[in-house]
Amino acid sequence: MSTTELKKSSKLELLKLSNPATRTFWITSIAFFLCFFAWFGIVPFMPDVVRDLGLTPDQKWNSIILAVSGTVFARLLIGKLTDKYGPRLCYTWLLVLGAIPVIAIGFVQTPLQFLICRLFIGFIGASFVITQVHTSIMFSPSIVGTANATSAGWGNLGGGANRLGMPIIAAAVVSFGIADQADAWRYSMIIAGVICFAMGLVYYFFTQDTLNGNFKELRAKGEFPNTKKDQVGFLEVLKDYRVWILFVVYAGCFGIELTVYGTMDDYLQNTFQLERATAGNIVLSFALMNIFARTLGGFFGDRFGKKFGLRGRVLFLAAILAVEGLMLASFSSMSALYVAIGFLVAFSLSVQMAEGATFSVVPFINKKAIGSISGIVGAGGNVGAFFAAILLKSKSAFAEKAAIAANEGLSAEAIEAAQSAASSAAVSSGYFIIGALIVAISLISLAIKFNTEQETEEDEIREPKLALADK
Repeated sequence: MSTTELKKSSKLELLKLSNPATRTFWITSIAFFLCFFAWFGIVPFMPDVVRDLGLTPDQKWNSIILAVSGTVFARLLIGKLTDKYGPRLCYTWLLVLGAIPVIAIGFVQTPLQFLICRLFIGFIGASFVITQVHTSIMFSPSIVGTANATSAGWGNLGGGANRLGMPIIAAAVVSFGIADQADAWRYSMIIAGVICFAMGLVYYFFTQDTLNGNFKELRAKGEFPNTKKDQVGFLEVLKDYRVWILFVVYAGCFGIELTVYGTMDDYLQNTFQLERATAGNIVLSFALMNIFARTLGGFFGDRFGKKFGLRGRVLFLAAILAVEGLMLASFSSMSALYVAIGFLVAFSLSVQMAEGATFSVVPFINKKAIGSISGIVGAGGNVGAFFAAILLKSKSAFAEKAAIAANEGLSAEAIEAAQSAASSAAVSSGYFIIGALIVAISLISLAIKFNTEQETEEDEIREPKLALADK
């Protein structure tokens, strides 16, 4: 069977839509944005959901944990499926099927139904894996870190844009007389689900798996570069220690971003006595840094790779992880608001750069199993979010219960103030612990090594002799 090397674009030309690589970049970024928008779409409405469904504090925390837990399994599965069937079909089905629980949450009547829907909505978080695989296939090693980081960063914006977009959708629903204010959150989620479904159709009809064509057609013509004898088994991927180091690394950056994003509103209110709207705007600004911060991580990963080889990519990753951990630990001990915001901005910048730097390394671990590796590493992010959320929940719940017991008999206002202070101290301690763990992870990441053949291939890429397709 003859095989053909996949053509790849060596430039990220954002306005050249006639180029299938550019067109795919935009569509996959928008699809990822919509998935994140729907995944966290319920967050701005949580006070309404709590009142409507009568959620207890434990059920509210459990819904946060379930939302990131479902993604772990979905990312592990989707990576292998993408290697086999291609990103085009996998993204199409993920969007179409993932729209179902997003729409269904608009019809829930009990806390249990709500929790089940949040679990299954988390599956669309696997969109990240397909996005990274598709850009890795489309762009050459010299630019792949920047392309991966930019598509992922712009997609991640959906997790912040919903704080503005979802209330706007809800206001439109109310103003057009479709529903009253109490039910507006339900219609907003239904609309988000319908948009995801429509995006699945767009992905099917307007993208292709590679610059050479789709996986199915290439296999039929015997031109697919990964023939059966060349394919890497999933077990072989699992045995590669570097994959698991990157799993832990991504747990320490993306996982922590998710957790901090989900807990920062309450922390800022409890610690600095901010209004909910003010705290929310600060967190929104943090999320919007994905416009450029994650791209910077991929860009510098590529730059260090060009100058120092694959080892340079790892060194930059370790350095930016260390900065991330130090910034979070420092932020946790700040009592002055403006100083704290400065450290929060530095943490936001470094954590998102670390995510971009991670996926400037991933495509070079094993080029025959990018999907499987991306799935495992991507799942690491959600595992990190899960354990970080468990840590903060356990510390906060214990401290709040102790504060309530210690102030029993006092006024409701005094008990609430003591509860807020206890929660603030507990979460602050949790942030410090997490920051210290991230610094430790940065040291562990230095253990990632590449063999001579891989380093030689990277050396050749740094030379201008490599012929790449851009037409």
